[in-house]
Amino acid sequence: MTILVIDDSAAIRQSITYILQQEGYTTVEASDGLEGLAKLDGGDKFDCIITDVNMPNMDGISFIRKARENPKFKFTPILVLTTESQGSKMNEGKEAGATGWIVKPFSADKLLAVVKKVAE
Repeated sequence: MTILVIDDSAAIRQSITYILQQEGYTTVEASDGLEGLAKLDGGDKFDCIITDVNMPNMDGISFIRKARENPKFKFTPILVLTTESQGSKMNEGKEAGATGWIVKPFSADKLLAVVKKVAE
């Protein structure tokens, strides 16, 4: 199973990648929404996408809207990773097409439980 991880923080990307790879997942990383879209257009198949909300160039909500326009990723689970626990951002994410929400900081167990729930 391949998971696209999008976050402008290299430390967060590495942390998520490490946790997922320990469980046997393959990961591809992107540093913002634009790079994430480029990875989607690259022809890879992703079983799940994890994206941050606040990023330069293209934020996570805009990325989700664009990803959902691509028929190939219309039903791919997209998890939003954020420090934002406000309801308004969550609603915006859901309206854009987010499948679920993970609030930072998160534990490895929490991350894996959510990924398993939506992607398997």
